[in-house]
This record gives sequence, structure tokens and C-alpha cells, in this order.
Amino acid sequence: MTPQEALERLLPAYSRYYDVVPEAPAPFDAAAEFHSHGESYILVKSAKLWEMDSNEYVYFAAGEAFSAEKLTQYIETAWALTMPRVTPGENHRSSDVTVIFLTPALESDARRVVRRTARSKSYRHGLQGWSNLRLGAYEYSTGRITCNRHGRDLKKIISKNFQTKKIGE
Repeated sequence: MTPQEALERLLPAYSRYYDVVPEAPAPFDAAAEFHSHGESYILVKSAKLWEMDSNEYVYFAAGEAFSAEKLTQYIETAWALTMPRVTPGENHRSSDVTVIFLTPALESDARRVVRRTARSKSYRHGLQGWSNLRLGAYEYSTGRITCNRHGRDLKKIISKNFQTKKIGE
């Protein structure tokens, strides 16, 4: 399997609920966005109980090798691309940034970067929402999946699409 084949295998899972961006920003190979608006009201829409907006911006990087420094650059780029797009406000719940790396193998220090990188930002002490960084890396030669704390649910998505039984930390 090549990195591009791995990407083509994973993108259909996201295209069902996400808007796959035709041209991903450099240096990423693909990108997807998810926007959700929810509200609740009593009997009539003018009697609104609550309203919330959630967003997720997903960036895919497929390559033969990722060093710890290169992973850090990709992560910083994804965060920098997304933060200007976040509009915190009364109805903003969350705007998450997700980066998924697809590669044949990762070095142990690169795996450590994925596991230990944590970034969150709250807006007005959480009253206007928050942003979390979710990371996942899939090594398709071994079937190993590595995620950070916020990206743990990525294991299920990746393992289902690649039908892997080996799920590692």
C-alpha cells in the first residue's frame, strides 16, 4: 500500500458527513470540514431553549516518512490555519482541529510527538466554546494506530476503515 492509496481508502469515510475540500492547503494532501448547528425550542421556534454550533477541521497528511520535527510543523500549520476561522460567540460550542498522518512507519520519537502533543483553547473561560487538537497516526505496514488524548476516537475510525486489529498507544 502506498500513502496515496491509504488516503484514498480513508477519505470516503469522511465524505459521508464531512465536506471534503477539493484543494487542501499546503502541506496537506486532503482536508475536510464538518459544521453542525443544533437548537431546541418549546412549541414554537420563538421560544428557543438553546442553540449551539460545532465545527471540525480535518487535515490529512500521507507520506513515506515523518520525523518528529516534520510532524510538529504539520501540527503547527493545521492549528495556524484553523484558529482564524473560529468565531467564538454565545452559541459556539467547539471548533476542533484534527490531523491524521498516514505512513508506512513512524520513528519512536515521532510516535511520542503524536501521543504527547496536547493543545486546547477556551474562549471566555469556556462560556463561548473551546478548540481541541486531535491527532492520529496510522502505520499501514504494521497496522499500528497512535493518537493523542483528544484523538482517541480516531482509533475506531481508522481501524474500521483499514480493518486492523492492532491498536497501539
